[in-house]
Amino acid sequence: MEKILLIEDDPDIAALLDIHIGDLGVELESVGDGREGLRKALDNEYEMVILDVMLPGMDGLEICRNIREKKKTMPILMLTAKSEELDKVLGLELGADDYMTKPFSIRELLARIKSIRRRISSIKQDQYPNKQPSVVEHGGLIIDLDKRKVQVDGQRVECTAKEFELLTLFALNPGKAYSREELLNLVWGYQFGGYEHTVNSHINRLRSKIERDPANPIYIKTVWGVGYKFAELEELVP
Repeated sequence: MEKILLIEDDPDIAALLDIHIGDLGVELESVGDGREGLRKALDNEYEMVILDVMLPGMDGLEICRNIREKKKTMPILMLTAKSEELDKVLGLELGADDYMTKPFSIRELLARIKSIRRRISSIKQDQYPNKQPSVVEHGGLIIDLDKRKVQVDGQRVECTAKEFELLTLFALNPGKAYSREELLNLVWGYQFGGYEHTVNSHINRLRSKIERDPANPIYIKTVWGVGYKFAELEELVP
């Protein structure tokens, strides 16, 4: 049975989620201390981490940052008692897959968990129908979809989960222009409407990693008045 790690110091939330999580066919493992939660997340394999922001020992944003440095693709759902936009933006920028503000209904939380699981398990089928090569190669850029590895000019490039999903979406659809809203919906999900600036920051980080000259990108092009696109294949020289 798959396991979900809950890092949450409120025993009532932990107990409530433990009662209902079995309906999804997964097992819940709970820990109330931030540092212990980070250790478990890094030392074990979980289908997902549900992470509170306010924790003893280490706060959730720092835990999210550490998980993303070591485990690029592990889904993270963040919880917080705060409603400030800054917390939500920070969570997204650090690589959280979804975000919920307390108080929340258990039904909504379970729906978010199911949504993340569906998106992660079927991302290639949903986003790239009839286009599922194991390796995508354009010029000096090589993307291994199965191993989730990226190389540029023979050098390994470390990408976060969202950076990899963005890059793969672009590379499998060269020449297709996407608006920031479309990219946000495809990669993050509909619930993040209004946070298009998050797309911009991820594009900038991707360019800094894969472009020889980020100021003059050859792979990810800006389409003025629309958003972004991957270069036409004839523009790329191996």
